Amino acid sequence: MEGCFLRLYVHENPRCHGRPAWEWLLAHANEMGVRGGSAFRAMEGSGRGRLLHEDQFLESTGGQAAKAGFIATRRGRQRLLELPGRGNGRVFCAEMRAPFGVPSPEAANGTSAGGGMR
Repeated sequence: MEGCFLRLYVHENPRCHGRPAWEWLLAHANEMGVRGGSAFRAMEGSGRGRLLHEDQFLESTGGQAAKAGFIATRRGRQRLLELPGRGNGRVFCAEMRAPFGVPSPEAANGTSAGGGMR
């Protein structure tokens, strides 16, 4: 299938409807039928302000960045891009084209002539 890999970068604070923004994004994407989402917290990073933000060991301040990533169809992408407007807080988005699917058994043993995804 043809789709995209969409990354939504958010800060843990402010919260969206009482939840961390990344958690809210994953939950609402799932409710809308968009599957294939994962979230990751940053250990350290820099943003627009050019300052390095580092997560302190066992002492999260909630100011770290998090990334929610999705592999989605064209329709799922449109739905995901509507989500940030329903929450509160800023989101930075990056996307890339991503063919996706389940590798066929023939691809695993080298007998597939078509590239191996169905």
